[in-house]
Amino acid sequence: MTLISGANGQDTPTDDLVRESSDQTFMQDVIEPSREVPVLVDFWAPWCGPCRQLGPMIEKCVLDAGGAVRLVKINIDENPGIAQQLRVQSIPAVFAFKNGQPVDGFTGALPESQIKDFIARISGKGPSEADLRALVERGLAAIEAGDLNGASQDFAAVLQADDGHPGAIAGLCRVWLKAGDTEKAAQILAQVPENRADDPAIDGVRAALELATGAPVDDAETAALRQAVAADASNLQARFDLAEALVAAGDHKGAVDQLIAITALDREWNDQAARTLLLKVFDAAGPASDVARDGRRRLSAILFS
Repeated sequence: MTLISGANGQDTPTDDLVRESSDQTFMQDVIEPSREVPVLVDFWAPWCGPCRQLGPMIEKCVLDAGGAVRLVKINIDENPGIAQQLRVQSIPAVFAFKNGQPVDGFTGALPESQIKDFIARISGKGPSEADLRALVERGLAAIEAGDLNGASQDFAAVLQADDGHPGAIAGLCRVWLKAGDTEKAAQILAQVPENRADDPAIDGVRAALELATGAPVDDAETAALRQAVAADASNLQARFDLAEALVAAGDHKGAVDQLIAITALDREWNDQAARTLLLKVFDAAGPASDVARDGRRRLSAILFS
C-alpha cells in the first residue's frame, strides 16, 4: 500500500484518496467523508473519450494535493442512480461535496491547470467562487466608472486563479469593446473554454460584440431618421431604424429610449422586434450598467402596467 504525506503531516494511504464507488456505497464513500475533507465525485463511463482524458489528470491532481481532497469515481453505466439524482446531463461530470452536500462542480475534460485551481478553491487554499465573483463585479463597476485599467487588473486577478473563468473573460472583452477594439475583444472571447461557452456572461458579451461590429450609419442618415421620428412619433419603423443606427454609434441609452417608446406604443410590433433588440442592447451595455438597470425597470413598468 502506497502512503503519501498529508497536509496534517500524517501519512495517508493513496487508496483512501482515490477510489471507485457505487450507488450502494455512496454514503460511506462520499457523504460521510465529506464532513471531514472535500470529496470530488467523478461520474464517467468506459465508452466516454473525454472521461479517459480527464481521469488520469484528476487522479494526479488529487494525489498532488496531498490529502486536501479525496476523489471518488463512479461508472454511471453500472451505477446510474446517484447520477440521475444529481441530474447529470453529460460526462465527465465532477461534483465537489462538503459537509454532505454538493457545493461546486464542472463538466468536460478541463486542462490540468484548471483542475488544480478547482481543487485549490474547494480545499480552501485558493480564492472562493464568491471571491472571484466579487472581483468580477468590481471590474464591471470599474468599466461603468470609466476605469478600464482598474477593471483589467480585477479581471486579470480572477483569471490568474481560474484561467477559464467566463465572467472574467467576458469582462476583459467588455474592456476592449469600451476601448473600441472589437478585434481584440473577439480574440479574448475565443479563449473561453468550450465547456463554459454557454455561460450567461459569455452570451451577453457575444451579443455586445455582435452589435459593436454592425455596419455604421452615417450622420446624415441618422439625422434624417431623427427628423422622421420628430415628424411622426407613431412611425415605429423609423424609430426602430434610428435605434439600430444609435446602437451602431455606441449610443446605447439613445437606442433604449427609442425601443422603449416602440414597446409602449405597440408591444407586439414586428414580432416583438423592439423587445428582442432591447435585450441585446442590455447585454451589450452590461448587466451592471445604468443603461441596463434603468431600461429593464422602464420595460417592466410597461409590460406589467
